[in-house]
Amino acid sequence: MSSAPPVTALLDAAVTALGGSRRDGQVRMASAVAHAIDTGEHLAVQAGTGTGKSLAYLVPAIRHAMESGRTVVVSTATIALQRQLIERDLPRLAGALAGPMDREPTFAILKGRGNYLCLNKIHNGTAEEPATELFDAFELSRTGREVTRLREWTSDTETGDRDDLTPGVSDRSWRQVSVSARECLGAANCSYSEDCFAERSRRAAGKVDVVVTNHAMLAIDAMSPANILPEHDVVVIDEAHELVDRITSVSTEEISGAGITLVARRCGKLLDEEIADALEGAGEQLGELLADAPVREWTRLPGGMPEALASLRDRLWQARSAIGPVRVPGMGSDDSSAARSAALTSLEDTHDTVVRILTAFDIPDETKKRDVVWLAQDRFAGEIRPVLRIAPLSVGGLLRASLFAQSTVILTSATLTIGGNFDALAATWGLPAAGRRDTDGTEPGDDPGTNANVTATGRSAPADDAPLRWSGLDAGSPFDYPRSAILYVARHLPRPGRDAIASATMDELAGLIDAAGGRTLGLFSSMRAAKEAAEAIRERSTRPVLCQGDDTTSTLVRRFAEDPDTCLFGTLSLWQGVDVPGPSCTLVVIDRIPFPRPDDPLLTARQRAVEARGGNGFLTVAANHAALLLAQGAGRLLRATDDRGVVAVLDSRLASAGYGGYLLASLPPFWRTTDGDLVRSALRRLAAIPYG
Repeated sequence: MSSAPPVTALLDAAVTALGGSRRDGQVRMASAVAHAIDTGEHLAVQAGTGTGKSLAYLVPAIRHAMESGRTVVVSTATIALQRQLIERDLPRLAGALAGPMDREPTFAILKGRGNYLCLNKIHNGTAEEPATELFDAFELSRTGREVTRLREWTSDTETGDRDDLTPGVSDRSWRQVSVSARECLGAANCSYSEDCFAERSRRAAGKVDVVVTNHAMLAIDAMSPANILPEHDVVVIDEAHELVDRITSVSTEEISGAGITLVARRCGKLLDEEIADALEGAGEQLGELLADAPVREWTRLPGGMPEALASLRDRLWQARSAIGPVRVPGMGSDDSSAARSAALTSLEDTHDTVVRILTAFDIPDETKKRDVVWLAQDRFAGEIRPVLRIAPLSVGGLLRASLFAQSTVILTSATLTIGGNFDALAATWGLPAAGRRDTDGTEPGDDPGTNANVTATGRSAPADDAPLRWSGLDAGSPFDYPRSAILYVARHLPRPGRDAIASATMDELAGLIDAAGGRTLGLFSSMRAAKEAAEAIRERSTRPVLCQGDDTTSTLVRRFAEDPDTCLFGTLSLWQGVDVPGPSCTLVVIDRIPFPRPDDPLLTARQRAVEARGGNGFLTVAANHAALLLAQGAGRLLRATDDRGVVAVLDSRLASAGYGGYLLASLPPFWRTTDGDLVRSALRRLAAIPYG
């Protein structure tokens, strides 16, 4: 094709075709993304609700993909945003850009292998046997019916994608017809490789301009020696505030006595009875030791644990060696190969986790440790079971080496600045402050050809010893925050304690809800607090009060949006997942500053590691965690330009503690007050405005 039109011209064409209007923040962001792609400099963009950030990164990304012939990867944290991109944004944008770009851009979604039906598992009957302690006649009967329906669906579906199945099925049923990437036989060893739904999805993804995936797949691609994602040179990470948590989750492993028993059973008849018994015995020994071990972070292995883990490691490898390779000469059945593959995957993964735990304590220096080990207690089928977990202390090194060093990365979200700048989150991503370009440096739109160190592809080539270069842009918001909303901090209230909500705090909450006429989204630090507040307000008010757990979250949010008299109380998922424009959400109440739990082993270890390097662990970890959640929670209030309302924080520390200013700097520039009478008067005026 001839030279593509400028990004701003393409954006104008797209906005016009979609019936929108030009937004200055969107134009600034699109220009900055284009500049980053041209120069190879990483970019962090904070784009508030209503900016139109999806178009702002998709337009320059598509332009680059179609000009260069290289796929661009877009990664999201949530399924909801993936669906929005694939089902709404990209189809509409592709049609709008078909004319200016001489052809219609192409796109596809790429998910993990476990999201697709496995034809080999279905046709060869390699279903997992349920553990005897989980036996439930009703559940097994339901599972049988669902698996039968899944087998029938195999002949009807073109995608094999679990999300296309309506109604859905339980996780237990889906596991009977799917495999993980590690359990897969591989295209070279499977007779169904040509028809394989996952392989077809991967092949399709390699031929399109834009591939939409998720942060978990991005992490797996970064950690895997094989290429999971198609060849690419640009990655856009939307919902980037969740990147570290999602990659930490993928990198977290666990072992337990029950888990070892399940591994042994999965090996079934593939092992001699003596080897199987030895493996089960090692698992039982581990379970007994874990039952008596301290439930907290482990800074060293408790007595008897090194020997038990070493024995388990050896038994796992003995079993793995006894089974041998996936395919054995003379045993050509895909059935037997699939069973061997599943058993080998379980053994190897568990063995590697045990080795990782054993070696985690080899480095005594806090500043050089790589992993955190802790014992947790999980509730399962009415039982409390001890589980030993291990997670990376930091994922910055992984991201720096496997993501930022390989591609140009655009990171965006509505909330990326903490304490007024991007440095805090950038550090967790592995982007050093030393590599940040000052805001008065090269601006988007400068000719990349003037850069003395530009490669033949037009992308900057930093020197081998140069820090990763990146810049930050706050694209702003269409909201007039000081005129649209009030931030009320109830300075007169007692500091929140660990016990029940103080009576004065409950009185304050009831008075605010009464003044608002319902219309309240209550964001609480724990489910216990949310339920306590819901019960108390139901006794004091005739307003309907919904509480998370009463129904599915989506149903509760829909009911809240449909009835402005209603209140909705809940915890973490509501802090980030509620989008209710209009009068139904006029008051957002936050019960306390959302610091992490003081007994959270991973965040505590990260805080201690910062302090060991001479930093402020509290600010770097705990305060940054709280600031990000506060910004997310406060962001639930204004969802449309004509929205008005109040964010009320019932934690006096935000006004009185030394770190309060740091947290406030992370919030939108609302008009601030500590005057409760003024706020209740404002809420009454808003409640008097007719709606409907």
